[in-house]
Amino acid sequence: MRTKYIFILILFFVGSISSLAQNVTFEAKVSKQKLGISERLRVDFAMNQDGDNFSPPDFNGFLVVGGPNQSISNSYYGGKRSYSKTYSYFLSPQKIGKLTIGTGTILINGQTYASEPVVVEVTKQSTAPQDGSNPDYVANAAVHLVAEVSDSNPYLNEAITVVYKLYVSKDVSITSAWQEVSSPKYEDFWSQNIDARGNYTIYNGKYKGEDYRYVILRSTVLYPQKIGELDIEPLTLNVPIDVPTRRRDFFNRPIPSRVNKTISAGKRTIQVRPLPLENRPDDFTDAVGNFSLYMDTNKKQLNANESLELDVKITGNGNLKLMGLPKVTLPGSLEVYEPERTNSIQVKTNGMQGTISEKYTVVPQFKGQYPIRPITFSYFDPTTETYKTLASKEIIIDVPEGPINRELEPVSEEAIVATNNQFKNSKLTSVFEPMEKEHFFKSTLFWSLIGGPFLLIPLFILVGRARDNRRADVDGTRIRNANKLARKYLGEAKKNLKNKEAFYESMERALHNYLKAKLDIETTEMSKERIAQLLKERNVSEVTVIAFNSLLKSCEFARYTPSTAVTIKEDYNKAVGIISNIDKEIH
Repeated sequence: MRTKYIFILILFFVGSISSLAQNVTFEAKVSKQKLGISERLRVDFAMNQDGDNFSPPDFNGFLVVGGPNQSISNSYYGGKRSYSKTYSYFLSPQKIGKLTIGTGTILINGQTYASEPVVVEVTKQSTAPQDGSNPDYVANAAVHLVAEVSDSNPYLNEAITVVYKLYVSKDVSITSAWQEVSSPKYEDFWSQNIDARGNYTIYNGKYKGEDYRYVILRSTVLYPQKIGELDIEPLTLNVPIDVPTRRRDFFNRPIPSRVNKTISAGKRTIQVRPLPLENRPDDFTDAVGNFSLYMDTNKKQLNANESLELDVKITGNGNLKLMGLPKVTLPGSLEVYEPERTNSIQVKTNGMQGTISEKYTVVPQFKGQYPIRPITFSYFDPTTETYKTLASKEIIIDVPEGPINRELEPVSEEAIVATNNQFKNSKLTSVFEPMEKEHFFKSTLFWSLIGGPFLLIPLFILVGRARDNRRADVDGTRIRNANKLARKYLGEAKKNLKNKEAFYESMERALHNYLKAKLDIETTEMSKERIAQLLKERNVSEVTVIAFNSLLKSCEFARYTPSTAVTIKEDYNKAVGIISNIDKEIH
């Protein structure tokens, strides 16, 4: 009898466990099956028993803007226990169409359970009802992100400004910080952001004729480096919006409803005009803006072997960081050292402003007067749409004291013809005294002079062979010349290793100047695709081409991102290696 009861109890417990296992549920639920591209989707992964090691899906096609949030409900009603555990995510769709939320997994009582995939449809327009009391509808109509472009049809290398404004209706409020979902991309532009992050000023303005408040999130200065149609990818934000409702708290204050929205400024297209070919000066070097030219010395008179400083400056508003200074030609009797480059440039909402300058150290070698010829500088003024040429004044350097340059001194006939009285002051008689007798033959000096040349013959042979081997080493010669060329172009960048911004500006300019010299191209042709095409046509390997373009892109972004001294040194060494490789491979 006892055995019978034990058997019944075992059957009862087995049935109970089986019943519990069969009643376990784990499923994915979505807040809506259809939504607009700017709306939010809530996904709940719910289970009726406690589980561990929850693994969510990848959420392909969505951006996770909130979660996971965990909630547990445990209650008893009518003697029955009700349990629920939920993991919640808030998602922002990134594309239009039918998107699938994949399978999530959970471990319950040692067994793994998987949720069924859920398909939702994302449309271009919001599916929120056109109801003024609906928080989603109110939020959609109350917050807007706008990208204002100062000029959508600029000239090549002419500054334009993109201002990003966030308009907020007075019916809602934004009390939490927004998040940047995607940043604008400025392909084929030189760009610099002027952020107002953390220091926003609220303005009153109009949006589509209605009163709004707005803040300026960011201003970006752009200089187009390529002609034709260029796209600016949009800025996209995730914005939490508090929408008033009819609900009231204990103190009769309205309780807002929090709505998270993804808003985009939209893609903008810029049509870049080429600079006119008509009346273009021969010395034009892609300078666009409004400038003035200055050239002067700190001394006009000095003695030979003393030094003076010659300053050449360009001041104004334009693409200062992207252009070069005119070169100075000096007389051969003046020793000139490599100029020291200095940039004092600010980037404001209307573009670059400031001064670029080069300071030459000049040392006269001989007595005389030396003219420093005027230099010219040409630029394109987009305001008047004309080319303008500036010229400096001639400078005369006076060297009153010093040796005479015999190569330049004229010889008169009088200096050649001797007169009868030419030697009248010379003593023509001599008194000779005997010298001590010295035996030179077989002396130490005698044998040194005889045997010395024979001892030097092996040394001359070794030096000659080394010279011949060096000349025969074609590859080695190419490598040495290439390394020398790379360091020549990157000399200015090396001087600025301790100044991040100046270093990357110098390196970018060096890379562009190198391409101009090697490929005989202008700045207007310097798109990454064009560079790659020209290098490949000159038999440069694809690995080197990719490395060069990658280094150019690195220079563009490195000015606005933190960099250590180690990173800057590595970038310099990388640039030397890449230029050296191109010079070895190019044909």
